[in-house]
Amino acid sequence: MSQSHALSDDQDYAQVAGELRKMTAFIRQEALEKAREIQLKADEEFAIEKSKLVRQDTDAIDNQYEKKFKQAAMSQQITRSTLANRTRLRVLSSRQELLDDLFQRAREKISGVAASDAKKYESVLKELVLEGLYALNEESVQVRGRKKDYDAIKRALEDATKEFKDNVGKEVSVELDEEEPLPDGSAGGVVILGGQGKIEVTNTFEERLRLLEIDGLPAVRETLFGKNLNRRFTD
Repeated sequence: MSQSHALSDDQDYAQVAGELRKMTAFIRQEALEKAREIQLKADEEFAIEKSKLVRQDTDAIDNQYEKKFKQAAMSQQITRSTLANRTRLRVLSSRQELLDDLFQRAREKISGVAASDAKKYESVLKELVLEGLYALNEESVQVRGRKKDYDAIKRALEDATKEFKDNVGKEVSVELDEEEPLPDGSAGGVVILGGQGKIEVTNTFEERLRLLEIDGLPAVRETLFGKNLNRRFTD
């Protein structure tokens, strides 16, 4: 009886021990799986964080490179623009010097026109007076000139008044104003006064050259340097 009881206790103990081993194995298995799951999740999060850091560093490098590239491009553009402007200013300055020299030589040349050919100069005086008569279209005008040109001017006045009458059909009284002559140092030409001295037509050589310099400058510039395709106006 007592022996039978002892066997029963051993069987119960063995059964409990077996259940404990199963439970221990199950818990251990769950722990291992949980550990693997935690490790996988940690590895995944690490990979994501690593990728994020790499992407951030890459973006930072790209942004820095792009910024430096833009700065270099801007610096290069500014340098090119500065050099182009300097070159353009040098060219413009050289061209202006050439034009100034051209007109200065013209001024020097016209100073000798009156002395070089008296007959031609008298004809020029007539045309200058006649131009003033047409512009004023008055019955009475005054003409001023250099003292040394008075004889030539008087002959020019006779021819001019006659031609004016023939072309316009009316008389005009032209008086040589000897009280206010043009400076002897002037190149020549005349000044025609109308409106009782209030209206003035300046037909001196200096004034005609000045007008030519203004009005004819675009044509002279184009002849010397060619047509400027970037210029919209010809002033």
